[in-house]
Amino acid sequence: MTGRVRDLALHLLDRQVVDTDGAAVGNVDDVELHVPEDGSPPYVIALLTGPQALGPRLGGRLGSWLVFWSHALSRHSGADPGRIGMELLTDLGAQVTVARSRVELGVHENEDRARTYFVERIPGARDARR
Repeated sequence: MTGRVRDLALHLLDRQVVDTDGAAVGNVDDVELHVPEDGSPPYVIALLTGPQALGPRLGGRLGSWLVFWSHALSRHSGADPGRIGMELLTDLGAQVTVARSRVELGVHENEDRARTYFVERIPGARDARR
């Protein structure tokens, strides 16, 4: 395994994730770690995005409320957080760049549905995105 040692809270959590076109995908709300059985240090295998990842990290009533409403509004009853494998990262700086488009990643179906059915119907909303 090759890589750098980084402070997750400082260098990864809450960073904006952008796709190949520079479009916002979401934020890094949590990470998925792999803990090797040989006792070597754990390492990040995926970035997690969305309310299902952020809720448990926030904890308390706010976190529970966030997860509840996310599940209630989801098409999938057991919706998991959006998961972006580390193999897709192309740049880790002020923002995290991934090698797929937002559509290919498919990590925020609820956001995409809300944008289509609600936000884009607001007069001027489409012009503001450009």
